Amino acid sequence: MEHALAEPITVAVQDHPRVSAAAELDPSVPSRVTQLVALAVRGLATAYDPVTATFAQTVRGVTSADGVTVVREGTSLRYAAMAALGLSRLTAAQQRSVLDGRTAADIALQVAGQAITSDDPGEIALAAWAAAEVADTHADALLRRLAALITSGAPIATVAGAWALTAAVKAAPHGDTEPTIDAASALLRRHLGPRAVYPHALPPSSQQRWRAHVGSFADQVYPLQALALGARLTGETWMLQAADRTAQRLCDLQGPTGQWWWHYDVRDGSVVEDYPVYSVHQHAMAPMVLHDLRECGGADHRASITSGLSWLRTHPETVEELISDRFGLIWRKVGRREPPKAARALGAVTTGVRPGLHLPGIDRLFPAGVVDHECRPYELGWLLYAWLSPVGERDD
Repeated sequence: MEHALAEPITVAVQDHPRVSAAAELDPSVPSRVTQLVALAVRGLATAYDPVTATFAQTVRGVTSADGVTVVREGTSLRYAAMAALGLSRLTAAQQRSVLDGRTAADIALQVAGQAITSDDPGEIALAAWAAAEVADTHADALLRRLAALITSGAPIATVAGAWALTAAVKAAPHGDTEPTIDAASALLRRHLGPRAVYPHALPPSSQQRWRAHVGSFADQVYPLQALALGARLTGETWMLQAADRTAQRLCDLQGPTGQWWWHYDVRDGSVVEDYPVYSVHQHAMAPMVLHDLRECGGADHRASITSGLSWLRTHPETVEELISDRFGLIWRKVGRREPPKAARALGAVTTGVRPGLHLPGIDRLFPAGVVDHECRPYELGWLLYAWLSPVGERDD
C-alpha cells in the first residue's frame, strides 16, 4: 500500500530558527528534529493516496500471517488540510516528491473545494486556513460560512472556534476578515475559565453535565495559538495575555518527564486525567503553539518544549519505542491498560463531584504503558509546521 518516496528527503533543520532556538537549551534538539522530520516526510507519503489525492484518517500497524505491515484506513479532510500546512514548509520539489507531482497548494485548494459542502465547522475552518496560508487564496465562501457559524449562537467545538479565528487571521492579508476575528476571539474570551482553561465545547452547557467541566489538551493549545496570532495582527493586548495564561497553566502542570497531560478541569485548572499521553502533543502541538506564542511577543517556554520532546525517547511508561524507523511513523500514544476510556469516564465523574477528586489507586488499577500502533497524518503535518520555517523566510 505504501506510496514510497523516489528518494529520501533531507531537510537541514539546524538552519531553521525554531530548531536553533530550542538547541540553545538542549544541544540534542537538531539531531532529534532531523530524525523526526525525515520520518514525518516518509509517513505523509505513506498516508497519501496519489490516485485520489487524499490523506488517510490513520495509518495502522497490523499483524498477519505474513508479518507486520501498515495499512491506510479511511480519509480525512481535516487531516488533509493539516498535512498541506505542514508540507508547505518543504520546497516545491520536495512537496512534489511526497505528493506524486502535486504541491501542498494543490492539496489545499482541493480541500477548500470539498469543504464548501461540509457541515463540519472544523473542516471549514482548517480548509480556509490552508487555502489562505498555503495557496494565498481568500476562500470567501468558506469564510462567510465561518462568520455565520461563529455568530449563530449554536454550540461549537472549542477547537473549531479556535481554528476559525486562526483562519480569519491567516486570510486577513487577502480580504476583510475583521468581523470573524472579532466574533471568534470574543467567543473564546467568553468561555475562558478562571484558571485559563477552556472547555471542550462552547458553551460548555451543550455537553453532558458530567463532562461540561472538562477540556482536552487540544482544547487549550488551539485557542492559545489563535489568540497569540490574533494579538500580533490586531495589537489587542488581552489576546496575548489570555494566550500567556493558558500556556503558563499547561506548563505548570507538565509531567515530571515532559508529559503533556490529556484532560483539564475548567473550574480550577487541575488535571482530570493524565493518560493517554499523545506523541503529537510532545513533538508537534505543544512546540507549534509555544513557538508561535514566543514569536508573537508572549512568554518563552522553550524549556517545556524541549522537555516534552525528550519524552519521545525517555517515556518511562513503556519499554517499547514510539519512533518507528522501520515504518517511518511515530506511534500515536501511550495509554492505560483499561476497558475503553474507563479512566477518562471515572476522572470526569469524580471531578464532577468535586474539583481535584480522583479515585484512589487509579494508576495501580489501570497502569499506563499500552502503545497505540497507529499514526495520523495531521500528527506528521503539524510536526513539520511546528519546527520548519515558511519557505519564503529562509535561504534554502
